Amino acid sequence: MRKTEEKKENQKKAGKIGKEERTGKRRLRVFSGKKRSVGIGRRRVQRQVKDRLFRFLFEKDREALLQLYNTLNGTEYRDASQLQVVTIESAVYMVMKNDLAFVLAGTLNLYEHQSTYNPNMPLRFLIYLAQEYQKLVEQAQESLYGTKQIVLPMPQCVVFYNGERDIPEEEILRLSDSFESGKQDVRADVELTVRMLNINHGHNRELMEKCQVLREYAVFVELSRQYLSNGIEPKQAFEAAITDCIEQDILAGFLRNYRAEVLGMLLEEFDVKKYERSLREEGREEGIEEGRKEGKKEGQEQESARYSRLICILLEQHREDDLRRAAEDAAYRERLYGEFGIS
Repeated sequence: MRKTEEKKENQKKAGKIGKEERTGKRRLRVFSGKKRSVGIGRRRVQRQVKDRLFRFLFEKDREALLQLYNTLNGTEYRDASQLQVVTIESAVYMVMKNDLAFVLAGTLNLYEHQSTYNPNMPLRFLIYLAQEYQKLVEQAQESLYGTKQIVLPMPQCVVFYNGERDIPEEEILRLSDSFESGKQDVRADVELTVRMLNINHGHNRELMEKCQVLREYAVFVELSRQYLSNGIEPKQAFEAAITDCIEQDILAGFLRNYRAEVLGMLLEEFDVKKYERSLREEGREEGIEEGRKEGKKEGQEQESARYSRLICILLEQHREDDLRRAAEDAAYRERLYGEFGIS
C-alpha cells in the first residue's frame, strides 16, 4: 500500500516537473553551465547510457558527423556522402565496439565517447587501428608482402568526455605513458596520441558554438541529469527530459523521429546496482593507484638520499672510477651500498 502511494507521489512529481520546470527556471539552470550530479537520491545513472546515445545520434545524422569533423579540423567539406563509415563492431581481443569510425579526405577518424576517465584509451585505439587497417588492406586487395608500398589514411583519434571528473578542456593521452619505465636513453619505437575533449555543458565553448549537434547533445545530457537528481523514476525522468528538449528545440527533430528508440536505449542501459558496483570498483582501483604512486615517490626519495651519501663517500676516497661505474650499473651500485653500510 505504501509503495503504491509512493509511486503515485512520484508520478505527481514527474507531472509537476514536466509542466512547471520547463517554464524558465530549469532552462536557466541548464544553460548556466553549473554541474549537477547524476543520481537518484544516492544512486547514480549507469554511464553507458550516454555512450550509446552519442553513437546512435551521429550514426543517424551524417550531416552532423561531417560538421563535427569540420569543426575539429578547420575544414569546410559539404558532401556527407563522402564519409565512408568503417565503425568496428567487435574489436580484436575485446568484447566491445568502437563508437564511430570513418574515412574522409585521406584521414581515418576514430571517435570515442567516454563518461569515465580512462587512461588506457591510446591502447584501445591502437587495437582499433590495427583492425581498421587490416580491413582496408583486405578491401583494397593489397599484399603486405609485395614491393609496392601500401598507402594508408592518416589516423586521428579523439575522445569526447562528459563524465563527472574535473578534467581540462583538452588533454593529450599518449600510448608511451603505458610503457614500463626502463633505461632512460632508450626511446620507444611506437607512439600513439589521443586528443581528449571535455564536452560537458559549459566547456569548450568555441567547439560547441561551431558544432550545433554536439552542443545540443551536451544540453540534453545535462537536462537528463537534472531530472534524475529530483528522485523521479527513470522512465518518467527520461520522458520529461526528451519532452523538454523537443519544446526547447534541442535535438528536436532527432528526438521526435527516434523518441521510442532513445527512451528504450536509455532504459535498457540503466542499471543502478551495476553502476554502484562499478563505482566501488573504480574507487578501489583509484585507491590502489594512489598508493602505488605514493610508494613510488617515497622509494625514489629514499634512493636519491642513498645515492647522495654514496657519491660523497666515493669522492672523499678519490674513487672516481667507481663513481662513474655506479652511475651506469645498478647492481654495482647496490654492492657499494653494502660495502659502506648504506641502507
